[in-house]
This record gives sequence, structure tokens and C-alpha cells, in this order.
Amino acid sequence: MTAAPVETGPRGSSERGKLARARLLRSLLPALSLVLVLLAIAWLNPRAISYFGFSLMLNLAIPIALATIAQMFVIAGNELDLSIGTFVGFVGCVTATWLKDAPLVGVVILLASIGVYALLGALIHLRNLPSIVVTLGMSFVWQGLAILTLPKPGGKAPDWLLSLMAFKPPLVPFPIIAALLIAAVVYFGLMRTSYGVILRGSGGNAAALERAGWSLLKTKIVLFALAGLFGVLSGMALIGITTSADANIGNGYTLLSIAGVILGGGEFVGGRVSPIGAVIGALTLALAASPLLTFMHIPPDWQVAANGAILIIVLAARVLISRRER
Repeated sequence: MTAAPVETGPRGSSERGKLARARLLRSLLPALSLVLVLLAIAWLNPRAISYFGFSLMLNLAIPIALATIAQMFVIAGNELDLSIGTFVGFVGCVTATWLKDAPLVGVVILLASIGVYALLGALIHLRNLPSIVVTLGMSFVWQGLAILTLPKPGGKAPDWLLSLMAFKPPLVPFPIIAALLIAAVVYFGLMRTSYGVILRGSGGNAAALERAGWSLLKTKIVLFALAGLFGVLSGMALIGITTSADANIGNGYTLLSIAGVILGGGEFVGGRVSPIGAVIGALTLALAASPLLTFMHIPPDWQVAANGAILIIVLAARVLISRRER
């Protein structure tokens, strides 16, 4: 079989240049989306672009970013978690009750919940079950446990957690620092370490990974355990901001986390995820959902529709860029 000729002349260089520009534009889409939302907010209300304005607008961005990272780990293994929202709510109820009144018991419950997430990963792999079905069922379990833990809204966040989430560093608002720290830590662990390559490979090419001697069961357990860990951090951060809990407080985080991952450049198949893009996607959704609509005098009921519109626009742009790459 004769290999296809490779163009080396001016035309070949031009095609390679176009391909490089298309890939660069694709990678910059999450950042461009965030910039466009910030520009719209600055145009509608210039005073919002300030230390106090960002602290207020990005108040809930930290728990959203952590939940998005949790979802990202699951998507990296070609799975989908439909229980992360109710899990965040359950963690919030535990944080506002057991972690406040009996810290040791609260820590044990939260560690056990991470262990349950790891077992879910093992169950999905060993029994070859659809993750959507398993996690959908678990969403009802987490919801029921949250209601049993806190039948009505109330409780109180631990004092140390309130102090942490109320931290006000000089010059740069705390939500921005936290977002940068989350993105940097996860990026290094998942994208720059050898085991991070293995974890992503379990979604990219599981057969090749297994032939190389790596355990797919172990990678699935680790990915789901990491999702549980960041889900716990998300629930704790949320209660540290709201100061009290409700069994339904995290229900909207399931769709937000999926949208954040996809908006940040992730894909449902192939293990293609971007920690930095996921955090940027979470920030974009946090800004677009409430501040932008408020400044545009649009009722809060349209928040979900606005997030969906942003996601559709970004995905449409990604499809156009992918066609150009091909």
C-alpha cells in the first residue's frame, strides 16, 4: 500500500497554519465565553467590575466549580453522574448538623460517603451497568438521606468553615483565588502526572490500557472516589457560604456540573476533559445565571434557559471549528 503524499509546499504550510488556528480557537472557546459574559456585565453595570462586585457575583462559584470538577472526573471515564446534585445536598445537611455538633461523627460520615462513591465505580465496571441508571437511582438515595438528616431547612455551618469562606484577601477576591487554586491542583494531578494519563486513558482507550497491564477496575474506583471527594468539598463550601442547609440545596448542581464540563471543552466520550476549562465553564455559568440576568432585568426563572442558551451557542461554535479542523 502506498502512503498518501504529504504536502510540503506553500499549500501544505497554509493548511497546517489553518489547522493550528482552528485548534487554538477551540481551546480558547471557554475563556472567550467567560470574557463575553464579563464584557456584557461591564456594559450593563460598570460598578460590578470591582473587588466587591466580583466577591458578590462569584459568591457561589466555588461550590459550582468543585461540583463541576467532580463531574469531570466521572466524564473522564466515559461515564455520567446524575446524583452529584443530591449528593452535594446530603453533604450540606451533614455539614450543618453532624459536622457542627459532633465533628468526629461528621468526618466519618463524609469519608464513608466518598467510599460509597468508590463502590459505585466498582459496581458500574464489574456489572457493566449504565452509569446513568446507577447514579440516577443513587440520586434518590442521597435525597432521602439528606431529608432524614435534616427534615426541614436549618442547621448551622461550623465556625471554622464560616471563617474560611468569609476570608477576604487583599487585592484579589477569594472566589477568584479559590478558582485558580482548584484549576491548578486538578490540572497538575490529572494532566501532568503519569497516573493522571492512566485515568484519562481509561476513557480514551480502555482496551489499550488493559492490554498494557493497568487495572480498569482500579481506575474506575479512583475516578469515582475523586468525584466523591470533590462533591464533599462542594457541599461543605456551599454551606460555608449559605451558613445553613436544606435537603434540596444542591439539586440544581447536577445540570450545572454537566454544563460546566461541556462548556469548558470536555466531551462525553474519549476521556477528553480540561480541568482549567471546567473551572472557567463553572465561572461562566455562575456569572451568567444570576448577575447577568439581574442586570438585564430578566426574572430568575429564566436562569436555566440562559445556561442552556450559552451551552448551545458554545457547542455550535465548537462543531463549526471541528468541521474546519477536519
